[in-house]
Amino acid sequence: MNEKRQTKQRVILHADVNNFFASVECSINTNLRDKPVAVTGNPNKRTGIILAKNEIAKKYGIKTGQVIAEAKALCPELVCLPPHYDLYEQISQELHSIYLEYTNYVEPLGLDECWLDVTGCERYLHKTGTEIADELRQRAKKELNITLSVGVSFSKIFAKLGSDMRKPDFTTFIPFENFETLTYSLPLNSIVGIGNRLEKKFAQISVKTIGDFTALDDEFLRNLMGINGINLKADLQAERITPVLDYYKLPPPKSIGNGTTTIRDITNRKDIEKVIYFLAQKVSSRMIAHKVYGSTISLKLKSNKLKTIAKSTKISPTNSVKDISSSAMQICDNIYRYNVPIRAIRLKMSNLSSASVKQLSMFDTEEKDYSNIINQINKKYGSIYLASNSAQFINTSHHPQE
Repeated sequence: MNEKRQTKQRVILHADVNNFFASVECSINTNLRDKPVAVTGNPNKRTGIILAKNEIAKKYGIKTGQVIAEAKALCPELVCLPPHYDLYEQISQELHSIYLEYTNYVEPLGLDECWLDVTGCERYLHKTGTEIADELRQRAKKELNITLSVGVSFSKIFAKLGSDMRKPDFTTFIPFENFETLTYSLPLNSIVGIGNRLEKKFAQISVKTIGDFTALDDEFLRNLMGINGINLKADLQAERITPVLDYYKLPPPKSIGNGTTTIRDITNRKDIEKVIYFLAQKVSSRMIAHKVYGSTISLKLKSNKLKTIAKSTKISPTNSVKDISSSAMQICDNIYRYNVPIRAIRLKMSNLSSASVKQLSMFDTEEKDYSNIINQINKKYGSIYLASNSAQFINTSHHPQE
């Protein structure tokens, strides 16, 4: 069976929780359902940052990364809540358990997204891929009080494009027979792997859509993006199969990193610290989910003139937000003089291991000897203790956006 035919017959889903952090908060407090809600840094500090927001808040023009004071100016009744990462991880695991009832081929992409390969499952379930997607959406609402957007297609890349096309709470089907018609007019930044920098480079040569990208010469793509560009083009032309991984055989990550382009250029140390703390939160959350610790930290800063400065350093193995953010700020102070406007920041932890090292919890306090007890309390009593503990921690910290 040739590769194109194999590709055509596959049934891949991409399930994405809508407004994950904010949706989880609203799911456990039904009084928030009809209110504009944002997960933020310290709600008592107007300089905190919006990490996530629900659909109602979006309608007011509230954006991820805004300072709370700016968001409150747009929506004075905005409800601001601190993040509860243990709860988000718990809901993520419960979603995975639902997905695994359908197939072992479940590949997470962060806490709130997963690919599922349900090829063949339709026969014994007597359902099409679209019907399975609809069932998953209904179960998420009924069992977890959250909504999913699900893309259904013949490959991972088009399934993800589908889940992004209609939100919230939709199933979008992109069949093999007319995937070009449905997707090639979409903006280039719809694709995972095309960030702001590449998007601007391509825009300079009038490559603005997915279709424009697939028409590019292979040698040009190789010079610009290396083998990643060639592979991405092959994916978009349905000429390459990238399998969904078996959930029970997922390889440990070699590194875990997150980056962001800031809403505006920044030079102020406190503003940079906010962004770094936010990235440390995301990196720490993913490390804890993978049960790994990192002993090399890397920080990359990009100026508004696209000049990059970066440095890596060894640290004691950790997955703590506090350790990661403080180490990153030490690097920042060593390599940056706070005199050139910064537009993008990336933080990465590598040399990962599952070594049994005594670690602080995600919401470290000064009482380090009690960290194991705190974790046990969190597991036993849930978010009641965590809410007060995280609020105390956030009072002394900065939280940029999700």
